[in-house]
Amino acid sequence: MLQMYFWRQYLREFLYTIPAILIAITAHEFAHGFVSSRLGDPTPRRDGRLTLNPLAHLDPWGTISLLLFRMGWAKPVRINTAYYRNKKAGIIMVSLAGPCMNYLIGFLGLLIYGICFQNDSSLGTWFYYLAVVNIGLGTFNLIPLPPLDGSNVLQELFPGVKRFYFSFRRYAAPLLFLLLLTGILRVPLNWINNQILNGMWRSVVRILHIVIVPSGGGVVV
Repeated sequence: MLQMYFWRQYLREFLYTIPAILIAITAHEFAHGFVSSRLGDPTPRRDGRLTLNPLAHLDPWGTISLLLFRMGWAKPVRINTAYYRNKKAGIIMVSLAGPCMNYLIGFLGLLIYGICFQNDSSLGTWFYYLAVVNIGLGTFNLIPLPPLDGSNVLQELFPGVKRFYFSFRRYAAPLLFLLLLTGILRVPLNWINNQILNGMWRSVVRILHIVIVPSGGGVVV
């Protein structure tokens, strides 16, 4: 009986997570392409990356990582920095666009979850999963290792890092997957994600004036 309950919960969580992952990946990569396009670069549009079709953005390693750990990455958007007026600023803006989009969707997901909070609905629960997945994707992509967005920001701030990344890039994705599989990254990333999630939730509680009654009694507003 307990085993059946476990598998039912696992299946439910899996079904909640899949659409959330597809939305998170699509929005993340679309944001990269959109900002680069706004800076004058036609490459994302030519490559078909200015689309909300998830299949255009999936990366095998990154998708598996997202399914297993709720942290991962998508296929990088190709950009041509020659079109940018300020190359360094442009690369940093494009790199941060993806994580910022994920954090924005994460907050909106929590906001809708807050609206549904008193009803305890399945729809509200799904929006909570949407928030968790997006916050996880945004934070993970800020790690300064290729192919993640944090590496692009770091090498623009510290140009000497670029040479190291060039020789290391082919090993980066398997290494990131291994670090997640062994749990080395999970503890610090989960702590950061929880801090962001809790901070956003406190803001939602204040915005919506949600009243939470703890099990031990008393009222929290």
